[in-house]
Amino acid sequence: MKLRFIWPGKTKDERLRSLIEDYLKRLSRFARSEIVEVKESRTRDAGAVTKESQRIIDAIGDSTAAVLLDLNGSDWSSHDLARQVQRWENDGTKEVAIVIGGPEGVSTEVQSRANVRWRLSRLTLTHEMARVLAVEQLYRAFAINRGLPYQK
Repeated sequence: MKLRFIWPGKTKDERLRSLIEDYLKRLSRFARSEIVEVKESRTRDAGAVTKESQRIIDAIGDSTAAVLLDLNGSDWSSHDLARQVQRWENDGTKEVAIVIGGPEGVSTEVQSRANVRWRLSRLTLTHEMARVLAVEQLYRAFAINRGLPYQK
């Protein structure tokens, strides 16, 4: 299985970028993983969100299962996520895209494209922190499924 993390713009905070790279390296034990940083819109009007969202959609493969991080999504515990990962593996899902939108959100097209919506937390996080947490939680899910001591 391949995991593709898609978000607009680069992770500017060097410490957070380093954490993301560390968890991606750990994830590579279980699944091929990559980050796709689509071009971030410089303005914050509706047209900019539409263009940014189209770039996100273009980065999602046709047969890819898309998970949108969304405030109105399902709350998953780490064990819930581990079960979801297990389902993807058992179903032979070849690729899963984890989509984190920009500060102004995503278009209805991206929302419609998502197979699943996941609320990462009820807490307010910066988008860069959400990126770290999403990657870490995917690593944790694989560690749970493999019975590794990391999850404790």
